[in-house]
Amino acid sequence: MSKPYLSLSLDMDNQWSYMKIHGEEGWETYPSYLDIFVPHVLQVLDELNLKITFFIVGQDAAFEKNHKYLKDIADAGHDIANHSFKHETWLHLYTKDEMHEEINTAHDAIEKVTGVSPIGFRGPGFSWSATLLEVLAERGYAYDASTLPTVIGPLARLYYFSTSNLSKEEKEDRKEIFGKFSDGFRKLKPYFWQSEKEHKLLELPVTTMPVFRIPFHLSYLLYISNISTHLMMLYLNIAIFLCKLTKTQPSFLLHPLDLIGGDQISSLAFFPGMNISSDRKVFIFKKVMNKLAKHFTLVDMKTHVDHILNNRNLKTVPMPENMVHV
Repeated sequence: MSKPYLSLSLDMDNQWSYMKIHGEEGWETYPSYLDIFVPHVLQVLDELNLKITFFIVGQDAAFEKNHKYLKDIADAGHDIANHSFKHETWLHLYTKDEMHEEINTAHDAIEKVTGVSPIGFRGPGFSWSATLLEVLAERGYAYDASTLPTVIGPLARLYYFSTSNLSKEEKEDRKEIFGKFSDGFRKLKPYFWQSEKEHKLLELPVTTMPVFRIPFHLSYLLYISNISTHLMMLYLNIAIFLCKLTKTQPSFLLHPLDLIGGDQISSLAFFPGMNISSDRKVFIFKKVMNKLAKHFTLVDMKTHVDHILNNRNLKTVPMPENMVHV
């Protein structure tokens, strides 16, 4: 009997985007660690024989200094998707014209550098809106992956604000980042958004633990591993059990700082979790991947989406009207 699918994706947030989100000075010069991170992550993935989806920020694709590294990702056989152009967690505030420009500019820059035309999108900071969904559907994207159905959004937002240097005005722009408690009750399994214009768009949420609706992607597992590796594995085992019990095929999320530490990216050594060495992070990653591979077939997002569209009768949900939301 074949194992259910689990898709792996990595939000390619660069050094400047982390600095921008946290209100650090100097992000406007667009410092990059792609020259360090990309060879590192490609080697780790190659060692595990894994192909994943990289959600690339269009602004990075616009800079020639990054072209080689982004092309290396595609040349290694990994899937490529769109993570916006400016990486702004207040994407949900964009007008429709602004949203079209944001999606199209990122799409074109990414395609030009990688040779891959993205069919999927994830908003920065899980930011999304009805306007975004409409623009993606009109553009012909196959899926959105911006929703994170978790009940701990307000707690994550408090932690984010407490570890940032954001001004009062910047916090106001980000006041809905990570969503509301009620967002934890949104659908966890894939479904179609349906617009009034009869456009359909697949939504593939970032999977949280069924029943409890708490995250278990790698950032959270790393945090728990700081307390105890055994506790981390217990937490992961519960998540796996509940996914299999509810027949949920997970979409598992990674970030660059999940796989590399302050020992290699010293300029971000002050960020939460960067005190963990790169070797330790890779060890945890491989341990988690090996565990997941015992229960699921690990694939990239495009493969997972194709499988979902070919094998499921999905529920359809009307696109929300005039809703501003992250």
